[in-house]
Amino acid sequence: MEKAIIGKKVGMSQIFDTDGKVIPVTVIEAGPCVVVQKKTAEKDGYEAVQLGYDDVPERKLTKPEQGHIKKAGVSPKKHLKEFKLNKAAEMSVGDVVKADVFAEGDHVDVTGVSKGHGYAGVIKRHGAHSLKATHGSGPVGRHAGSMGSGTDPSRIFKGKIGAGHMGVDQVTIMNLDVVKVDPELNMIVVRGAVPGPKGGLVTIRSTAKTIVEKKGDAGTSANPQKASARVNPQKASARR
Repeated sequence: MEKAIIGKKVGMSQIFDTDGKVIPVTVIEAGPCVVVQKKTAEKDGYEAVQLGYDDVPERKLTKPEQGHIKKAGVSPKKHLKEFKLNKAAEMSVGDVVKADVFAEGDHVDVTGVSKGHGYAGVIKRHGAHSLKATHGSGPVGRHAGSMGSGTDPSRIFKGKIGAGHMGVDQVTIMNLDVVKVDPELNMIVVRGAVPGPKGGLVTIRSTAKTIVEKKGDAGTSANPQKASARVNPQKASARR
């Protein structure tokens, strides 16, 4: 079943599993969200729901936004986001989506806006190398360098790395594990890093990846012709 929710990135931390191994995690304050609008196949050609997140004073909304919210009969929301879900037809306007829609062990895709780094050069932005820092480099040690020949093609090809605005891009990290869910604190903890600064808006939805379940460890074959069945007595692993 596809699930989705809107939240805020709280920050990163770490927890320990039962084996004592450290797990880097990101804490997300997810929801509660409310269904503001419902799209149907008969009227709109597809099925989806629009979720609203984060209460805001009505005076901070535009007149069209105020009318849209009043039509749904819900409190004013700062963020609206539409999700195409296979169970959208079963949801209704006014339904509340909380953090417990996800459970421990779920695989999710998290989308956020990356941190802004301002105007950056090619070394910071694209990982280009600098010239030697000894003698003769002059004032161009961190410049982009030659862009190509002059007469032919007499232009710079599209996609050439260069200095420019870095960050503030929509980034999706796919197939993260949900490590912990706390409905009382509206908290979802996922394994790994999530794009964006602390307090940045993120969306969580069921992963688009195909999850292949592990079938257990490979056993030792009984066929003496297979390498897994041959035991080398010279190896320490074979000596009891």
